[in-house]
Amino acid sequence: MSTLVKRTRTWLANDSTEPSSDSDTRKEQDHEPQFDGVHDAQLQIEHQAKSYNAKIHKMKNERPFFAKARFLFPLGILVGVLLGFILIQPSDFQDIHANLLLLMEEYDVSLKIPEIDLSRVELEWKRFRSNIPEVWKLNNDGREFQVGEAMKERGLTAHYPIVLVPGIVSTGLESWSTSPDYRAFFREKLWGGFNMVSQVTFNRDKWIAAMMLDPVTGLDPPGSKIRAAEGIGAASSFMTGYWIWSKIVENLAVVNYDTNNLHLAPYDWRLSMWNLEERDGYFSRLKSTIEGLKRRQGKKTVIAAHSMGSTVMLVRSRLNVVPSRRTDDFKWVESPEHGGGGPDWVENHIESYITIAGTHLGVAKAMAAFLSGEMKDTVQMNPAGTYVLERFFSRKERQRLFRSWAGSASMWMKTQGGTDIWGNVSWAPDDEPDSSHTHGELIAFRGVVEAASTQGITPGVKQTKNMTADDASTWILERTPSTFQKMMWTNYSFGIERDEEILKKNALDPRKWTNPLEVQLPHAPSMKIFCVYGHGKETERSYWYAHGPNEYEESFVEVEHSTCTDPTDECIHTPRPDISFARTSWIDADYTNETTTPKVRNGVKMGEGDGTVSLLSLGAMCVEGWKRLRWNPAGINVTTVEFPHQPVPNIPRGGANTSDHVDILGSTGLNELILKIATGVGHEIENQFVSRIQEFARRVRWD
Repeated sequence: MSTLVKRTRTWLANDSTEPSSDSDTRKEQDHEPQFDGVHDAQLQIEHQAKSYNAKIHKMKNERPFFAKARFLFPLGILVGVLLGFILIQPSDFQDIHANLLLLMEEYDVSLKIPEIDLSRVELEWKRFRSNIPEVWKLNNDGREFQVGEAMKERGLTAHYPIVLVPGIVSTGLESWSTSPDYRAFFREKLWGGFNMVSQVTFNRDKWIAAMMLDPVTGLDPPGSKIRAAEGIGAASSFMTGYWIWSKIVENLAVVNYDTNNLHLAPYDWRLSMWNLEERDGYFSRLKSTIEGLKRRQGKKTVIAAHSMGSTVMLVRSRLNVVPSRRTDDFKWVESPEHGGGGPDWVENHIESYITIAGTHLGVAKAMAAFLSGEMKDTVQMNPAGTYVLERFFSRKERQRLFRSWAGSASMWMKTQGGTDIWGNVSWAPDDEPDSSHTHGELIAFRGVVEAASTQGITPGVKQTKNMTADDASTWILERTPSTFQKMMWTNYSFGIERDEEILKKNALDPRKWTNPLEVQLPHAPSMKIFCVYGHGKETERSYWYAHGPNEYEESFVEVEHSTCTDPTDECIHTPRPDISFARTSWIDADYTNETTTPKVRNGVKMGEGDGTVSLLSLGAMCVEGWKRLRWNPAGINVTTVEFPHQPVPNIPRGGANTSDHVDILGSTGLNELILKIATGVGHEIENQFVSRIQEFARRVRWD
């Protein structure tokens, strides 16, 4: 039976093939060598092809040496050590243990770290750093104290007390909040220093919430309390390795300045000018400081203000007539129960006013920042930088922050009341003769199908027209929440006033005080004004914009009781009913044309200036506006000094002859000028022009 089963299985296994005849078998045997040879050849060819393809694949996928870990890892160590040489100061070693404990506490890490004596490491680090060439250090470039030493050799010494006023974002801001959400930040810098970088990277949402101001009050939001850092160190450096005022302080110290006759006046630049006084008493305290310097030193004070600080000082000059909002009636600081100033306070207390890279007539990048959260610095980043920026700090988030910071709105372009300052659709005072497009159109849209048309824009939608600065101001405000509009209405004015009687009345309206076109300079005929700024660095002046689809904007949802009204029932603009569904707009970064005039780079039309502020804003008031009695009734002498931008390529911050908007604070020319005025030889300073500002300013329609 088992034999039968085996046979059956054998038959079934071979059932699929029919038995072949003997002749067929012999034919197969005769042809078998031939077929085997062809088959072997095919297999060999396939094997060689596979081998060749594998080699090609390996060559394509093989990373170059500089992209391999064995190269990148040592490079990372080398870069880290170099950054340590540049950024870590010897004194920082003593703080490592405390900072590590703080970091562990923040992330709930329970680990006991023994105390380690790092004094020997500190000593060796100091010795090692001393052997590094100064020009390789971001914080030093070999020129430390040189200007002061040269002035000292002339026999010059401290004469007038001096007050330094920083610009926007220059002052460090620290947290004083004790609420549980922000307690970990207490007395930590949330703006400035490496702690800010850490918070933005690892605690971004809380950092943004802490830095934003309340949209209705313009003051601290619930639970958060941020104040300006105090002392000279508040704005000497933004962070270790990046100086701001420290070069000027160093040189002043050489000619006998110290904390008895040198005062740095930091402020919370996020606040509107009124809230600076209302919350922090900033102007009253500064007034008291200057009066104290006069009593102790017996001399008037020199004020040096940088960038937005020059706008802050316009308000300061009006302190002797500050009204109080605590009652319905105006109360003046000059009254006995307030500051006790009087109409001649500036004349009696201020020797000279130095405006450094002043934002007198506004800044184009402020308009772009409020509209779309962008500026030249963000759209001209490389793709990797753009990705990182958008990943950690998107345009919408930047836009929300800018709109909550009422202080930055003081740099809004002075546009209302006509196109006399910044130009119209066919002309601008600073246009080049062969311009193919005028800067008078602050925001323009290319006459082609917009890139955004592929993103869902309904065909037939009316394209936005090109806009002057005046038009753009209205257009931007129409796309902001009513809380922002109300903030603008109650704090600022951006027109031009030519009637001298109205200009006198404007001295009682705090909204006008940040606009030099709507107020007169104080009655101080013996005071001297020095306008100092750089020229020769391409500066954003106007923009090409692109459109996107209508999108829901959370920040447009109206806050309760935030309708755009004031006691006079007036408003700049009335928000549209569909304000929360706004058409997105952004700088057209895909458009670059280096051959046209003006040059267009990533959607930004370039003009003349110091890299941040355009030439018109820097100098037009100095060479023309304040030469007219209607804005300068006391005839205050105004001297304009321009420095050419001539940076040294291999020095990170440009060296002695840079005139960049911020780096000018370390330039030899500016330091010499400040020290001359402070030591009593300001009469040596004369007008110096390297640009065509006189020509441009004459084209402005002042009258």
